[in-house]
Amino acid sequence: MFRIIKITLNAFLLVLAIIGFNAIGGEKYVEMAKTQIGNFIQQRISNNTKSLGDFSNLHEEFQIDNTINVLGYKGLIAEHKVSGQKLCIIDSGEKSLLTKSDIQGNNIETQLQDLASKFKYQAISFKEIKVTSKGNLSIYGQTVPYAKFEAKSNRFPVSDLAGIVAVVQTSDGSNKIALAICDKKKYSQLITDEFFKNVKES
Repeated sequence: MFRIIKITLNAFLLVLAIIGFNAIGGEKYVEMAKTQIGNFIQQRISNNTKSLGDFSNLHEEFQIDNTINVLGYKGLIAEHKVSGQKLCIIDSGEKSLLTKSDIQGNNIETQLQDLASKFKYQAISFKEIKVTSKGNLSIYGQTVPYAKFEAKSNRFPVSDLAGIVAVVQTSDGSNKIALAICDKKKYSQLITDEFFKNVKES
């Protein structure tokens, strides 16, 4: 009985505390804090992405989620809000992990598998990679070749993925890998093209 009274009293005090907090404008302070934290995070992401390019022309349907460090290489991950399609740029410096020639070559499937084995302990992990077609896309004001692939992964909500990989050399001499991935049933080349064509050099 005493325990029930104690629980009821604690609940009553909690309700009073909430009412008092709201009465002095507490809800407004919480919203202000959330806004300031959100702005700080977006500013930090913006500062970290400047070395990777100018993303100011991206349509609002895209959101830059995070900057990453993969095997010592800088990069970013963006998302198409509606479809969940992920779009990545990894700066591999002057010594590229892949080249345009690799993308156009006949050995690209093996090279992608070799590259995936280097990333197997990272956030990005692929296996059973199969190149299904090739094409061109626009990025950093250049037209570059891409390889479209299907793969499996245990690091994503779905295991069957589809996407593209491309390589571009920017004016500073660095090589950047462009990667787009999504659930195989939902992958859209139109979304990929729309994102990368609006990525410019800083």
